[in-house]
Amino acid sequence: MREMLEAVLAGARDDAIEGVEVEVRPALGATVSDVLAADGYLLGTPANIGYMSGALKHFFDCVYYPVLEATVGRPYALYVHGGSDATGAVRSVETIVTGLRWKRLRDPVTVIGTPDAVAREACWELGATMAASLMPES
Repeated sequence: MREMLEAVLAGARDDAIEGVEVEVRPALGATVSDVLAADGYLLGTPANIGYMSGALKHFFDCVYYPVLEATVGRPYALYVHGGSDATGAVRSVETIVTGLRWKRLRDPVTVIGTPDAVAREACWELGATMAASLMPES
């Protein structure tokens, strides 16, 4: 997950992307105020026993109803790391963000096993795509 996070952040903070402030919050530290203040969301989770991490689930449990109406239509992107499968983790996150009515910016990046150069590039592109989509229009 650390390698994937670093690649996502490198993409989101690319020098070509201007006017976008990237904030990082661990799932257990993110608050309703953080969600309301953000224009978009890059979500990352390991696949744990066929589901998203307990920390990400806790995050959604805490913010879901307080942000429900205020964040409709905001973009999100997802990256998931699994040991053998990430399908259940992706499905569980997508079920919740569908309820929140967030807009999926692009297909999730899923990595099984140790992230290689291709996986890190996909994560970089995910971060860059999200940040570029939030750039202010000139």
